[in-house]
Amino acid sequence: MPIIEYAGTKVNLDDEGYLVDFDSWNENTALALAGDEGMGALTEAQMGIIKFIREYYREYNFFPILNAVCKNVHQPRNCVQEEFMSPLKAWRIAGLPKPDELIVNLLEFGESPG
Repeated sequence: MPIIEYAGTKVNLDDEGYLVDFDSWNENTALALAGDEGMGALTEAQMGIIKFIREYYREYNFFPILNAVCKNVHQPRNCVQEEFMSPLKAWRIAGLPKPDELIVNLLEFGESPG
């Protein structure tokens, strides 16, 4: 099981780079995951998107419709793609569990699974 570290926070990932324990996520975890995804420090806008995705997933056990994410965080319509290049990257940084193949395929093509 891979382990990455950021600012003293150790993050356990599965073999495909997804956070092992959803509840172990915090902002340092997000920064570690962003670094693992090849991103620099997260902006306030990016962190807002990530936090919304996490809360939505916690409540509904599903990834939100992409346009709803942007609307709820008061950002332009394609904010997830613009800020993260890929909704799947946002999924990983948000510390959500590994999605099934259908969801992966939808996210890779920029569609919303909702």
